[in-house]
Amino acid sequence: MYLLIPAAGVGRRMGSDRNKLLIPLWGQPILAWTLRAAEAASSITWIGLVGQAVDWPEVNDLLKTLALTTPVQWIQGGDTRQASVFNGLKALPANADRVLIHDGARCLATPDLFDRCAAVLQEVPGLIAAIPVKDTIKVVNSDGRTTATPDRSQLWAAQTPQGFWVDKIKHCHEQGQEQGLQVTDDAALFEHFNLPVQVVEGEESNLKVTTPMDLAIAEFILRQRYPHLQSSP
Repeated sequence: MYLLIPAAGVGRRMGSDRNKLLIPLWGQPILAWTLRAAEAASSITWIGLVGQAVDWPEVNDLLKTLALTTPVQWIQGGDTRQASVFNGLKALPANADRVLIHDGARCLATPDLFDRCAAVLQEVPGLIAAIPVKDTIKVVNSDGRTTATPDRSQLWAAQTPQGFWVDKIKHCHEQGQEQGLQVTDDAALFEHFNLPVQVVEGEESNLKVTTPMDLAIAEFILRQRYPHLQSSP
């Protein structure tokens, strides 16, 4: 299975002006934990890191330190996440027919989640990892007033990985670019062009590290996950 990791985010909500994936988390850059999980997944055979040139020297040093056995290719990103993913899709090896796309900031995804998504992707053209929403959700207007309460039983919080058959997701990106569509995840492009997206049960711990609070929670989870480690590996 081929894996693309968009890795060009700036940590403004983290209070940083650098790539948030290079911010330390329990002694390692956030990106290191994402790569470790991908490396440990039995289904992942190739990783494409999509980022900006300014980050390449530091990422390259990280890759040397990690000494991954899975091949990793650096791919130049675009001006937006959507453009970066499209660049990544175009850089996939010619024989790639299925791809998982995983946000680098979701550094707590487990190898099992990657493997479960890879298995389902053999049978369906598109999928997302997601979890049922626990909270009651309110629709709020511009005046700050609630206007509706959607049925919680039909609401799921989208995560990554998201997976697709390569020919179909590339076509969606091509058409999306021509039509000027702006989306927040790749599944939205699939949905826009009336292609099916299957839900795969995600993980409660698979949070997206965006704020200092997220960073603290992520470190707590890692310490619980690896109790035998006195410090980061």
